[in-house]
Amino acid sequence: MHKTQIEESKDKLNRLARLLDSTFRIPGTQFRFGLDGLVGMIPGIGDAVGAIISSHILTQAAQMGAPKSLLIKMAFNIGIDAILGLVPVVGDIFDFVWKANLRNVQLLNDYLEQPQKTITHSRLFVGVLGFFVFGTIILVGALSFLLMRWLWFSVQGS
Repeated sequence: MHKTQIEESKDKLNRLARLLDSTFRIPGTQFRFGLDGLVGMIPGIGDAVGAIISSHILTQAAQMGAPKSLLIKMAFNIGIDAILGLVPVVGDIFDFVWKANLRNVQLLNDYLEQPQKTITHSRLFVGVLGFFVFGTIILVGALSFLLMRWLWFSVQGS
């Protein structure tokens, strides 16, 4: 993409993120919310629709040359928003607070302004995330093994 195309895309993505995450303000407060929070309140499909719309920012970031580590971090933000949004009531509140689109556009803007710093931070995030995922898999496996062992010895002892 040319520099002018990147600037135009940045402006469009900033407007989209504001529309989705901070269009409306609750009178008398500084709290803002957008269409993503409202759409997320639709049972069953709201969070999926929100995630699909949010993925447009991710797609544009990829087209603008964002590294995979940054795209993974952005996808994580969208995934957290969608998955936790599925939880009744708490998920709806989370939808209004998390603001994944504003986070992702800020990540992209940071990358375009300071690529090396953003790449370093996103790689660190992906590494820590990978460590936690791997640790969770090991923990679940160990607990499953211990449960099966306990069940086996409980049946043998009877």
